[in-house]
Amino acid sequence: MSSPFTESAGIPVNDPVPVSTYHPLVLNIPERVVDLQLKVSAPATGDTLPVILMSHGNGPSNFVSSLHGYGPVVNFWAAHGFVVIQPTHLDSMTLGLREADSFEAPLYWRSRVTDMHFILDHLDEIEAAVPGLSGRIDRNRIAAVGHSMGGHTVGMLCGETVTDPRDSSQAYLPDGRIKVGVMMGTPGRGADLAEYANERWPILNSTEFDKMTTPALIISGDDDWTPLFSARQDWRTDAYHLSPGSKDLLWLYGASHGFGGVSSYDANEIETPDENPERVATLRAMVWAYLRTQLDPGDTAWPDAVAALATQSKPMGHVESRP
Repeated sequence: MSSPFTESAGIPVNDPVPVSTYHPLVLNIPERVVDLQLKVSAPATGDTLPVILMSHGNGPSNFVSSLHGYGPVVNFWAAHGFVVIQPTHLDSMTLGLREADSFEAPLYWRSRVTDMHFILDHLDEIEAAVPGLSGRIDRNRIAAVGHSMGGHTVGMLCGETVTDPRDSSQAYLPDGRIKVGVMMGTPGRGADLAEYANERWPILNSTEFDKMTTPALIISGDDDWTPLFSARQDWRTDAYHLSPGSKDLLWLYGASHGFGGVSSYDANEIETPDENPERVATLRAMVWAYLRTQLDPGDTAWPDAVAALATQSKPMGHVESRP
């Protein structure tokens, strides 16, 4: 019998195909302190493939915060028809730059976004460099997905703003090539940031969502909260409640910030208190379905997935939506 971890926890998805992975693909960005390294995962078959830009979190693990992380979700999305591009942002533990003398350290909030702009500017080069991928990418169907600080990065690509500490100007860096975003465990409104977090990551205290117009799915859960970040237990849902335009919320019961282990196989090894393969399977299948329908409105994957989740005998969560 198949494990729910290797399937989709009862959410209808298409049949998987073998996946081809290529890394590191190295891009030189002028004035970036180190080259940008990418991993590209793609289905072995199929054409006009949609793209996911995957932004890692800022967590304490050595390799999760890099192109090496998020296998449980990335491999699934690639097997089910997406080209997934994973950059290693400058805040990755693998680079040792969090203590550098930079206005962006330790989160490198701006360069994370410009990494994504650069990837899209050089998509032809990336496609040509990956064996077997040339001519198979659909440039009109591009999504961005991020976890934790990666969710903040996706939010900024969708129109979320912060205040640049250098001149107090508003940093507004959306990219219209990204048609839809998915934000897992993303930071909430800056005004409600706790003192502990404000001292360590002050850029988060200016986060606002009033210009985040791109459609997005926000994912949170019962235990995706700590008073070290905010006194409000629903703080990580602010992108859903406070942004304009079409938004959806996937709330996962019992989920902590790791959502059962999205960032690594054997998540218990990196102190994921809610390690739960079925929760991971549910999340990745729901994200797959959401992106399918958002990038192709004629595709019924999302309403089918929402219905399947709601009718399960013991659902892992629920969905809220607003136009």
